[in-house]
Amino acid sequence: MFEDIFQRKKVNIEKLELFGFVHQDDWIYKCEIMDGEFILTVRIDKNGNVDTNLLEVGTNEPYVLYKTNASGTFIGDVRNAIEAVLIEIGESCFEVASFKTSQAQMLIEYVRNTYGDELEFLWQKFPDYAVWRRKDNKKWYAVILTIPKNKLGLKSNELVEIIDLRIEPDKMKEILQNEHYYPGWHMNKKSWYTIILDDGIPDDEICRQLDESYHLAKK
Repeated sequence: MFEDIFQRKKVNIEKLELFGFVHQDDWIYKCEIMDGEFILTVRIDKNGNVDTNLLEVGTNEPYVLYKTNASGTFIGDVRNAIEAVLIEIGESCFEVASFKTSQAQMLIEYVRNTYGDELEFLWQKFPDYAVWRRKDNKKWYAVILTIPKNKLGLKSNELVEIIDLRIEPDKMKEILQNEHYYPGWHMNKKSWYTIILDDGIPDDEICRQLDESYHLAKK
């Protein structure tokens, strides 16, 4: 819920504290809404994912109806009050970005510093799809996309950022035996595989695999 507010945005950590967030394991912000009837807690993790919780002051109990399909004037007012706070946070603490996870941002910097390449957004209808390609032969060596998990055969509609990388076909079977690796989505499954950029695989391992993909694209 409220995902559209933060779509294609990345969090600016330096601005969270100025806004009033407190850093614990995640970044936490609390405020009253609905004339003090509720205390809203906004939680932002290191990847910029935003979650909310609501406490009803009168009963000191969590109020969860706003996260359900329940309807009515009062619940609508509660949702509107939460949305107003989140919009303010989005405008004050987030910046426009096509990819926002920490691993996607790490890879963008790594490719820029290692190969001098920038992501290319080739499809106007798909602003969450981008490629890196070699300068010498224009072949793609990596693709970053935002897709629902169920596109990878997982039982969830949660949006995730993924990277597609090249591999030698005779190594495909072996790599897919490892956790966090999937057949290449939207690519030739004989020579491309997919990784979700959710820190399931260490940064140095993904960078090494991206280097291998870059060299394979030379052929």
